[in-house]
Amino acid sequence: MSSELLDFSETVAPSEDDTRLAEESSRRLTRFLGKQRKGFRLRVQADDEPEETVAIPTSAFRLLNDILTEMAKGNAVTLIPVHAELTTQQAADILNVSRPFLVRLVEEGKIPCRKVGTHRRIRFDDLLQYKRRMDQDRLKTLEELAAQAQELGMGY
Repeated sequence: MSSELLDFSETVAPSEDDTRLAEESSRRLTRFLGKQRKGFRLRVQADDEPEETVAIPTSAFRLLNDILTEMAKGNAVTLIPVHAELTTQQAADILNVSRPFLVRLVEEGKIPCRKVGTHRRIRFDDLLQYKRRMDQDRLKTLEELAAQAQELGMGY
């Protein structure tokens, strides 16, 4: 069963101190990402507790570094599992479109959904697939326009 987005953590907006610390941490962690590795062991110590070593998979280490990199830029960060289900408003917010526009995309079959009573739920991974398709279509159109501009000597 899929989980709703509301079941997951809230967006974390970094403070100025968090931003500075994230920048330093990200810079230091990035140097470990160059080589192929099976996993990482991190030493962690919180306040007055003893230091502990924690093993984490490489994918989690990369994700941690990505989170720190975004926080260093001052960006708020949210983790959303790909199986999470979104309301139409949440999905519209992610795509930066209106809810009625998103509902039209769902009704046209461009984005799959399931009904919970009278409410639509959209899987996050389905929404990402739609977004990737649209981004690819936009890029292809942009490349075609640039090629036409070159052929017409428009200086682009």
